[in-house]
Amino acid sequence: MSEKQSWQADQSRRIIQRILIEGELVLQTPTSLGGGDSTDLTDMPLLVSLSDEQTPLLTGASLAGALRSYVRTREMGYLAPEPDHFKDDRVAYRRTQKQEWNSLAQTLFGGEYAESVTAGEQQILMDQSAILIDDALGEAHTIETRFGVMLTPQTRTAADDKLFDTQLWPAGTTFPLRLELLIRESDNADQLKQGLAAALDGLAKGEIMLGGRKRRGYGQVQVKQWQVRTFDLQKVSDLLAWLEEGAKPLNEQKSVITEANIYQALEVKAWEQDKRHSFTMKSTFALDGSLLIRTANSQGDQVADFVHLQAKQVDGKLAPVLSGTSLAGALRGRAHKIANTIANEQRAKTLIYDLFGPDMDDSEWAKTQANQKDGRVQPRASRLLVAETVIEHGITDRVQNRVSIDRFTGGARDTALFNEQPVWGKPETCITVDLRLLNPKPCEVGLLLLLLKDLWTGDLALGGESSVGRGRLKGKEATLTLGETTWEIKDADGRLQFGGSGPQSELQQFVDALHQEVS
Repeated sequence: MSEKQSWQADQSRRIIQRILIEGELVLQTPTSLGGGDSTDLTDMPLLVSLSDEQTPLLTGASLAGALRSYVRTREMGYLAPEPDHFKDDRVAYRRTQKQEWNSLAQTLFGGEYAESVTAGEQQILMDQSAILIDDALGEAHTIETRFGVMLTPQTRTAADDKLFDTQLWPAGTTFPLRLELLIRESDNADQLKQGLAAALDGLAKGEIMLGGRKRRGYGQVQVKQWQVRTFDLQKVSDLLAWLEEGAKPLNEQKSVITEANIYQALEVKAWEQDKRHSFTMKSTFALDGSLLIRTANSQGDQVADFVHLQAKQVDGKLAPVLSGTSLAGALRGRAHKIANTIANEQRAKTLIYDLFGPDMDDSEWAKTQANQKDGRVQPRASRLLVAETVIEHGITDRVQNRVSIDRFTGGARDTALFNEQPVWGKPETCITVDLRLLNPKPCEVGLLLLLLKDLWTGDLALGGESSVGRGRLKGKEATLTLGETTWEIKDADGRLQFGGSGPQSELQQFVDALHQEVS
């Protein structure tokens, strides 16, 4: 170790300020906070307190990763590639990554940075995170179980050995958050506070999702109020106050600022930088008939063989929902059919896999890709985010009795009587479909427009038993947003009305781009 490096290792961090921040995080949708290991009882179990299996655990590492990702995304855009830490010549490689060195995410959460040694030469050093995040134990809660299955795109039936279950904490579960920002003598205090405020503001606005399968509607969270206390360690009174009271909850301390706006609580300006680029589609539909997305257990007042999925909401009540996993599966299957209709199989798969994520079992397709390794599919997350939404004003207390008929005798099959409890539509029933596409290409926007058309006209059914008329929707209105441009579509007695800042003809150009891309 050189003399300079030895001096750097011996010196303290010279912390001059400690800022304590607390808030109550509330789950808005079911959330999977698991450890990644399966058990004999479930495929995706939850992390729980060691003292009580019903007490939720949100680790500080999980929250730190979500906050860091949010800040970095606003700085560099969605899906910006991470620097490769395993390059042979790391110094030379990282010299080209100056944007990464000087990023606010690096400054806040730590990582590698470059320091000049001599003219034209640099060395790579590590820096600690400026933020300390505690593990959070939520209130003891019941565990919700969701079942999922992979469908074959050709038949839309369940694939063999692809049934799995996931444990979730229900909406309304709360976690007490506690963070501490350390400001050193050499730091830009306003920059650090502004970056942390931007990250926490993402939690307050519901723009940060936590846990697994968050691109399928799980893990939406919100924090409505913050408590902040700043200790100036250069003042003897504040130093003594931190030693005596720093470990206590902020609601038991003095000189605490309580604000809904974290920027105001930290007394900094809002961070304006935002390089995120996405296409959003928020559509409202009426339910034509009934919808049945099966759940594992009967819920509600009626006991039936098959019951539509209901989920606990923030207010503690059960409500029928359109799950993001079910909607995404239907959209993926129909998108695959559309792509296969206008393109050859390989081009269709490339388009669908790039949008929805690849099929990990499709080794034949992987062999055709330039970046494949040993013929294996490289995992990649979906760029289409699908939200879970409540079905408003639906009828859920009616049970339909059915029977299976023997084709040869025309009579009822033995032991084939069953009943179902779907959600039924009425004139005021409302279903929202909320989609967000990250880093959209014109051809992908065109594909989503074709999917919207199929949903709007009832040609694409959702949920189960579509062969007997369930799952048909009727389009009422839709708002499409790409950058600063918006399009509004409304149904006016069977005729479409267009509005917004974008020209109607541009929507057709997106569809034309899809044909040009794959043909």
